[in-house]
Amino acid sequence: MKKSELKEFLDAKVLQYNHPSFLESDPIKIPHQFNKKEDIEISAFLTATIAWGNRKSIINNAQRLMEAMDHAPYDFVLNHSETDLEKLTGFVHRTFNETDVQYFMKSLHNLYVKHQGLEAVFTQHQAQQTLQPTISKFKEVFFELPHEQRTTKHVSDPLKGSAAKRINMFLRWMVRDASTHVDFGLWKGIPAAKLSCPLDVHSGNVARKLKLLNRKQNDGKALAELDNSLRKLDAIDPVKYDFALFGLGVFEKF
Repeated sequence: MKKSELKEFLDAKVLQYNHPSFLESDPIKIPHQFNKKEDIEISAFLTATIAWGNRKSIINNAQRLMEAMDHAPYDFVLNHSETDLEKLTGFVHRTFNETDVQYFMKSLHNLYVKHQGLEAVFTQHQAQQTLQPTISKFKEVFFELPHEQRTTKHVSDPLKGSAAKRINMFLRWMVRDASTHVDFGLWKGIPAAKLSCPLDVHSGNVARKLKLLNRKQNDGKALAELDNSLRKLDAIDPVKYDFALFGLGVFEKF
């Protein structure tokens, strides 16, 4: 397939899947329950953090988290007491458990009180071409409070070779424009051109079949290779192709 034909094919798939109907079965439906900026970004961050495995299970467990926070994530993060944190006792999604989620609440509180919130940390520490070093800096800030070592694995570090799929997905949700009512376009200080594709087994397999990616592992080097390919198709909004790659992989078994 010629580059022009590939772009035309993928652009059509973006139009097909970057659509409100996409929300019905995707974890992004959780932050779409909210209207307040801070509620959206906190619920999105927590949902993205547990976004691996069965999508129905991800959505159900993210919804359990919202219920435990009385459907007011920002208020809960700012004002929770130790007693409030006990509402999260027994929470588990895969390897993410009550120890992890309770630390996440304390750290998010610290981010909003001491660092002006999630958006500020990512915006202030932007790298020139890509947000992968920014994610690494975010992890450093996120774990500046006393914590158990086990919890650190739930925020990936691209500078240690991770593709950081979940946090790149969260950044797509926050940064890409909201014109199709899927992503939110809340963070105006970060250009979509710096975003990276949330690389997982589905998008990786489709990318390889379309010759957008050669590397076999879904790691940081593969992400850089895929980023380079997608930016050649659209330098301004390369991550729109996440919809095409994911849709082709999950819904069409491409």
